[in-house]
Amino acid sequence: MNKKRSFFERLTGSIKADEDYEETKKITVNSDKKDNNWMEEENEEAELTVDVYQTPADIIVQTMVAGVRPEDLELTIARDMVTIRGKREESRIVNEENFFTKELYWGTFSRTILLPQEVDPEEAEATEKHGLLTIKLPKIDKEKKTSVKVKSI
Repeated sequence: MNKKRSFFERLTGSIKADEDYEETKKITVNSDKKDNNWMEEENEEAELTVDVYQTPADIIVQTMVAGVRPEDLELTIARDMVTIRGKREESRIVNEENFFTKELYWGTFSRTILLPQEVDPEEAEATEKHGLLTIKLPKIDKEKKTSVKVKSI
């Protein structure tokens, strides 16, 4: 079974209800001590969870990036798409045998969001407060018209 597990499934160690018990056992039970960290077994980027909504003038994208320094975030904004990439690095050194529970995600993550409407990438703003990243993307008004006077040269 080569199905990519969602970020939530990797984060919680859960599986979808339609998977049978034997497959569950293979995914969540590790007999080898060095493979006891289920987050490292997939070696993939995690996918961020996002909220995307609109105001009359903007499209807003919000996601939690707690524990990530602003310089470790990369935002790529096009007219119809936003990509957020980053890396959350673990700063503490604890021996594996001293952990009782290890559920926090450490490593690289990304998310690409297709936008419902074209935006102006040059006017985009991104702010982070208490771990909440908010990206404000001004909509392009296709209905807007401008009159231009013709000058004789």
